Amino acid sequence: MPPTIILIRHAQAEHNVNGDWSIRDAPLTGFGKQQCLELQESLQKSELGNQIESIIVSVQRRALQTAAIALDWLIQEGVPVTPDANWQEFTDRPCDTGSPIDVISREFPQYDFSSVDPSFTDKATNGSNGPFAFTQEAVLARGRACLEALYLRPEKVVAVISHAGFLRTAICNRKFFNADWRVFDLSKDDSLETGKLVLTERVDTEKQGGGMGRSDIGVFGISEADFSSINQTWDHAET
Repeated sequence: MPPTIILIRHAQAEHNVNGDWSIRDAPLTGFGKQQCLELQESLQKSELGNQIESIIVSVQRRALQTAAIALDWLIQEGVPVTPDANWQEFTDRPCDTGSPIDVISREFPQYDFSSVDPSFTDKATNGSNGPFAFTQEAVLARGRACLEALYLRPEKVVAVISHAGFLRTAICNRKFFNADWRVFDLSKDDSLETGKLVLTERVDTEKQGGGMGRSDIGVFGISEADFSSINQTWDHAET
């Protein structure tokens, strides 16, 4: 049986405040670190938060920082953390482009980056449409790969820290406020030949707009601007 999934968006990072896309692999702000403590409190008060058996985290700095602060109590109890490049943000802006492994691994020595594809920072298309390319085809394929990997996991509850844009467009069609979380059940639709994987949000987080009640309520798909070549209308609050 596939695990219950707790999807978490990273806390506020520097580019979320002023829309400065030039900040490479943007770190959390001081306020973002405070949000991490609020996230921790919210998860600790929830039944599922205390049942988390594994943590998967985007390899970008703000997500790794969020895990280190917000899920500290779980990590200290021995819950394993797996950095996964497939869960990184999808745009090719500097703020959404990760740091090289040799850099990020020195900054976060508590995490094991040995299984991370070193090409994860390459989001250029160049006609090749690589696995991390900033194209709709590549991003949706990455989302499918994430869900397929989750479906096969043996744990009962898995937490994933990722990014609002990737979560909305490629994973669950939901919006996430900084440091908010939602709970999903993962199933396979056997009525389809391909056995399509389906994420269904739990009623409690869906109706109140996330576990902390700070996220927009509703279903939000891919917008016309998401994968445009200029992409100037992308909301900096969402990445």
